[in-house]
Amino acid sequence: MPDAPKVVLETLLKQLGFDVTIEELQLEEGLVLDVKTDDPGRLIGRQGQTLADLQYVLNRMLFQGDDSVPKVTVDVGGYRTQARDALVKKAKEAADKVRRWGDVIELEPLNSYDRRVVHTALKDDPDVETHSVEVEGTSKKAVLLRPKRA
Repeated sequence: MPDAPKVVLETLLKQLGFDVTIEELQLEEGLVLDVKTDDPGRLIGRQGQTLADLQYVLNRMLFQGDDSVPKVTVDVGGYRTQARDALVKKAKEAADKVRRWGDVIELEPLNSYDRRVVHTALKDDPDVETHSVEVEGTSKKAVLLRPKRA
């Protein structure tokens, strides 16, 4: 049996020179590993990019040993939770504008994790539908919100 995700992440971060403690949280979306450190900025990176890369590497390491392992979310000091809450709030405010004015609204280009957060937050909205669209010159996609067609 492969090592537990928490052990793999602790070992990886220790090898990279970080002194951390990791709290395991079992949420409905799956396992979240919340990393506590004295230097969270270095693990989060610009706009959370280092954190996203760390999560990607961890999941690749875990899947390498056993491809039935569920995906693990890595957070640092609650950064992802706060960013996710802000993104959900922004998506719901945009949905309110779509409902009120009937306009199509385009959110800024987002990575796949953030787009999934927006789609999930609005999936049960009876009046608004969401679509991801390519954005020229970037690997990210934007989310379009528009009134649902009857």
